[in-house]
Amino acid sequence: MTTEPTNARKSFGDIAPNLAEITDKVLFGQVWEDPTLSPRDRSLVTIVNLAALYRQNELPFHLGKGLDNGLSKEEVIAAITQTAFYAGWPTAMTAIQIARKVFDERKD
Repeated sequence: MTTEPTNARKSFGDIAPNLAEITDKVLFGQVWEDPTLSPRDRSLVTIVNLAALYRQNELPFHLGKGLDNGLSKEEVIAAITQTAFYAGWPTAMTAIQIARKVFDERKD
């Protein structure tokens, strides 16, 4: 594992070093680096799941990561819109507001 502090180690490595290491090695190592899905596609799947599950804490990070991985704002909004019909209107309405905030902060 790299000696540079990762997001996981910065966020919670002091209290949960093992969880931070698993996050680095397994989630962002093995899972995110698996070539079966492109980073762009993996981001889209992640954003939809986080929106559907009402995961407000994680969604802003992954919206930014999705934009960094090549998703357009329009694609993100279309995915959240479709999510409304399968995961519920309230989850999509919350995700849209989070997306608006992320988009405004980025000014891309």
